[in-house]
Amino acid sequence: MPTIKDVAQLSGISKTTVSRVINNKGYVSEEKKALVLKAMEELEYYPNLAARRLRGQLTTTIGVIVPKITNPFFSYLVDAIEEAAYEKGYQVLIFQSNEDPKKELTFLNLLKTKQVDGVIMTSVENDWTKVKSFIKHGPIVFCNVYIEKSTVPTVRLNQYQGTYDGIKHLIERGHRKIAYCTGGFFKKEGKGKERNQGYQKALEEAGISINLNWIFVNQHSIEDGKQVLRKILEMEEKPTAVFTGSDEVASGMVAEASVHGIRIPDDLAIMGFDDQPIARVVSPKLTTIKQPVDRLGEKAVEIIIDELNNAQSLDQYYELPIELIIRQST
Repeated sequence: MPTIKDVAQLSGISKTTVSRVINNKGYVSEEKKALVLKAMEELEYYPNLAARRLRGQLTTTIGVIVPKITNPFFSYLVDAIEEAAYEKGYQVLIFQSNEDPKKELTFLNLLKTKQVDGVIMTSVENDWTKVKSFIKHGPIVFCNVYIEKSTVPTVRLNQYQGTYDGIKHLIERGHRKIAYCTGGFFKKEGKGKERNQGYQKALEEAGISINLNWIFVNQHSIEDGKQVLRKILEMEEKPTAVFTGSDEVASGMVAEASVHGIRIPDDLAIMGFDDQPIARVVSPKLTTIKQPVDRLGEKAVEIIIDELNNAQSLDQYYELPIELIIRQST
């Protein structure tokens, strides 16, 4: 990492004068200031907010990367982030990765070019080593995502516990044939692994074996939920309950069930995740896992602004509580 000494050597200006330029204290001629700023640029030495303000590169802009803005959970999360940022005098730029690693790296490059001051990542498509390389260009905060080896501040929800509690609820209702829908994949590592682990742990404790025919991966939308319900109806051995990864999927299942005369929850119990407004609109109303989306967004903004103001990378970890909301669908 370049230092003030490196800037002084490259610019031919004393360390004392370089420090004055960086901290905007004391008189420095425009000629010397230009030499210092040029050296800082060449060395990619950006020590703090003051230096960036001098270069006219402080835009008070926070970039937010989401996988799909059409997913209601991320829509509500971005709304919470934008409102919290606006109250603090920051503007928000939204980037949709569409779960494309290359697209994600393109957005992270905006840190390098100083088009954003920091980035909140609500999902991560690349390996940590690739993401880590951008930290030197500006603060990154993980929001709603967790990578074990990361060293950036993280605010998240306990996806494992939420899924475990949901499956336990279905088991306590007498169900032993429980299907499972996930927006990720049913693997030990990667997207959705914590929810997968919660599902498996609850079944294991109850002595219930996993039926792979009842595992539905990459499910996100209302239409996906409708298709899942139709697939279940075609099965010889059908589950009696379904835990879904979102209220959207669950609502699609409820809607399709009414078309086929399936009674919820008598014939099939259906459970959502998120507690979006739609969970309280469908009939019957959805039992679901409530995620504090507003607080999640507010905390992410609080952390990244703190990082920007202090110009330092903090290894912080915050976990917000989730809640089982029992309604009529189970």
